[in-house]
Amino acid sequence: MKLILTCEHGGNKIPNEYVYLFQENQEVLETHRGFDLGALDTFDYLKSLSDYSKASTTSRLLIELNRSLHHSQLFSEYSNKLSVIQKNQITSTYYHPYRNEVSSIISNFISKDDTVLHLSIHSFTPSLKNTKRECDIGLLYDPRKPSEKLFAALLKAKIKAKNHNLKVRFNYPYLGKSDGFTTYLRRQFKMNYTGIEIEINQKYSKDNQMNLLIKDRVLAAIKEII
Repeated sequence: MKLILTCEHGGNKIPNEYVYLFQENQEVLETHRGFDLGALDTFDYLKSLSDYSKASTTSRLLIELNRSLHHSQLFSEYSNKLSVIQKNQITSTYYHPYRNEVSSIISNFISKDDTVLHLSIHSFTPSLKNTKRECDIGLLYDPRKPSEKLFAALLKAKIKAKNHNLKVRFNYPYLGKSDGFTTYLRRQFKMNYTGIEIEINQKYSKDNQMNLLIKDRVLAAIKEII
């Protein structure tokens, strides 16, 4: 098995030519809307386990790497005002190179009869629209795929064995089969691909660093499985 690790929302950087889009609301880039707090730190902590890893530090408010090209949220309310030419330039510079490189690596592994496990590292805000999210770690997968269902169950069991007080939930706070990079990759690779999104509650993130015990629990659990 080959382990691929990605992080689509690792940072909140805005290229110089698009900084003007956020001049009147720069603070939004520091919130959960601008990036996944603590996700890149978690990704870096887990990276030693992987056979290939890739992260993006361009803000999702410029372009959303975890959405399909047809999705209404591909561009945010800040970048959606750009011209078609500008949007095409952004997709050519930031979107396609990232997703195509990951896809190419997966294709290369599978062509050599390897099985690919893809873990996409994310984090989520503790509350949304005044609703508290009752979860510490979410494991998103497509329940129609036996390999993903099995891995998610194993990972939950291993994490809980390390700390039974952690609330680990399946397909929460989002559905694993919703539009996303792993969903896209499942369609591209019908066989030998298992894609799981790991979502960690941002209440464990401080100064963009994820709690060490949380990271260690996740790393140890993955290590025991692979």
